[in-house]
Amino acid sequence: MSAVDRSAWQDHAWHLVHAGPQAPALHMALDDVMLDEVAAGRRPPTLRVWEWAGPAVVMGRFQSLRNEVDAAAAARHGIEVVRRISGGGAMFIEPGNTITYSIVAPVSLVGGMSFEQAYAFMDEWVIEALAGLGIEAWYQPLNDITSKAGKIAGAAQTRRRGAVLHHVTMAYDIDAAKMLEVLRVGREKLSDKGTTSAAKRVDPLRSQTGLSRAAVIDHMVDTFRQRHGGLVRDVLHPDELGRAEALATERFSTAGWTALLP
Repeated sequence: MSAVDRSAWQDHAWHLVHAGPQAPALHMALDDVMLDEVAAGRRPPTLRVWEWAGPAVVMGRFQSLRNEVDAAAAARHGIEVVRRISGGGAMFIEPGNTITYSIVAPVSLVGGMSFEQAYAFMDEWVIEALAGLGIEAWYQPLNDITSKAGKIAGAAQTRRRGAVLHHVTMAYDIDAAKMLEVLRVGREKLSDKGTTSAAKRVDPLRSQTGLSRAAVIDHMVDTFRQRHGGLVRDVLHPDELGRAEALATERFSTAGWTALLP
């Protein structure tokens, strides 16, 4: 697809889904189902804000479970380990301490772009939202949103049958010590950088804004609406939820999927 074929944000009638807390495996399944729905034209392009029912480590599609996660530490803290359908790195999730969202859209929105370009493009509105909160942030290729004080967020993408899924996890008030107990790669990155404190690499939004998590989300949604238009409030349709619940049981909560790459 060339840039000539590219659609604009304003070409689409955006919907907003912000449901109550859901289990980690169900979130993985919902992304899978909603990607299919947008690809088939049964759902409009959608911004989905996630609420988490429990703590989790979300691994990328192509990551090794053993290399990424300290299973004993995860079990000790009651943290569920799941695997998503997109690539990228592992994310440490705690309800109330994390802001996560997905954007599902026709792939024409990023037509003619490289992956690096598409990542930055899909989160330009977030950079603007953060600026409105007084945070000078920028995209750090390939898929990080960062500031002078440290990393704020990480993104991942996948494409299927003419649709693109872009999802991002932002640190609102992360427990860095617990994260480093559970994520092996986090420890290695700190060692590589010669950094002794996780707080120096991860810069939570709460400390920078002084705002509640809900207020930060509201500001982000308002920014999306003002920049891209639309954003009709929507819900998870019963058939979407039913298919996602079945998929969570049959695939995303199984040991076979989580340990797909041991």
